[in-house]
Amino acid sequence: MERHISQRFDSDLEALKSQVLEMGGVVEQQIIDSVKAIESVDRTLAEHVLSVEDDVDRREVLLDENCTMILACRQPAASDLRMVLSVTKMTRDLERMGDEAQKIAQMAIALSDDGAAPGGYESIRHMGALVQKMVNSVLDAFARFDADKALDVARADTQVDREYQSAMREIVTYMMEDPRSIGRVMNIIWALRSIERIGDHARNIAEHIIYLVKGLDVRHTSVHEIEMRLNKS
Repeated sequence: MERHISQRFDSDLEALKSQVLEMGGVVEQQIIDSVKAIESVDRTLAEHVLSVEDDVDRREVLLDENCTMILACRQPAASDLRMVLSVTKMTRDLERMGDEAQKIAQMAIALSDDGAAPGGYESIRHMGALVQKMVNSVLDAFARFDADKALDVARADTQVDREYQSAMREIVTYMMEDPRSIGRVMNIIWALRSIERIGDHARNIAEHIIYLVKGLDVRHTSVHEIEMRLNKS
């Protein structure tokens, strides 16, 4: 970001960046723990994931307050305004990622109560690893203001979507073969749905980063179109 005459303004923007990365780190660990909890049907770990949610919500509120203060007191323009607007949107996506991690943890607790599902854990493990990598990469892209790395995250989301559709087809066979397992298998389905949504939110953040760095609004745009617009910028 550009340097300013007011060192305080620079400090305010750097603080925003640090707070987003700290919140991102908390959410990233939530995701890692929730996936591990449902893989291993670990109730204790799942309950830990649920306990972190208040911290994530508190961080979102604090970031919103800081963004509002900067808008009111500094009246930022150009790239500075994009920074503040992007942060407000990114924190919303991070908070929703935390919500999805919470849902995965709740499914882990349900499986702990009802007994393990007959299958689907390999899909949880594989999709979980893909999404965890997306979240780590998108936070790194923000730390570096790297639009190309953000584009890579958007590309990865298409792979997650394909894996999700494939997993759904596989899991339906478990329900057909053993109707008595439908309730337990549904917990796996809802967890996979939450993992897929985390990927969607990671892509949203990637799009916010591209807007921040390049000034391009690429929401509701295909990966191919994003590539073309970045090449022209």
